[in-house]
Amino acid sequence: MQTPHIVLRPAHRGDVPRILELIRALAEYERLAHEVEADEDRLADTLFGPAPCAEVVMAEADGAVAGFALFFHTYSTFLARPGLYLEDLFVEPRFRGLGIGRRLMVHLARLAVERGCGRFEWAVLDWNAPAIAFYRSLGAVGMDGWTTQRVTGEALARLAAADADAAADGTR
Repeated sequence: MQTPHIVLRPAHRGDVPRILELIRALAEYERLAHEVEADEDRLADTLFGPAPCAEVVMAEADGAVAGFALFFHTYSTFLARPGLYLEDLFVEPRFRGLGIGRRLMVHLARLAVERGCGRFEWAVLDWNAPAIAFYRSLGAVGMDGWTTQRVTGEALARLAAADADAAADGTR
């Protein structure tokens, strides 16, 4: 089999249906399909609307979408510089082993450097040994001592509705 021609390109609005398929495939792989609430309209708005929240790089192999990386900027107060955060990276199983994941990571690292970012970060599920090994091969190190915290759904709504003063002194 001949090695396919790999191209990385910024996503465009027309990619939204395929991006959603890739998100769902990633969620299946991560055993988190039940958490996917994304739909095409919301993705189109948040990725390509008036105030985009994230960017997407599409990977193609001989013209077929093979994978994607979705990322956004963060900010480090300690560095006083922006950072680049990789939210999702996924390569379709039939295209794995072609170096597409590595190409996406190198591309994002270059973007981070070009944009003056002080760090390039992401999270990985602790059971995902193949991904962890891949990231270690790129020079990534785990952030021991840090635990991700998250507030979503009803807990987020309650927190947003809380009286800050009452919540601070425990009277609410």
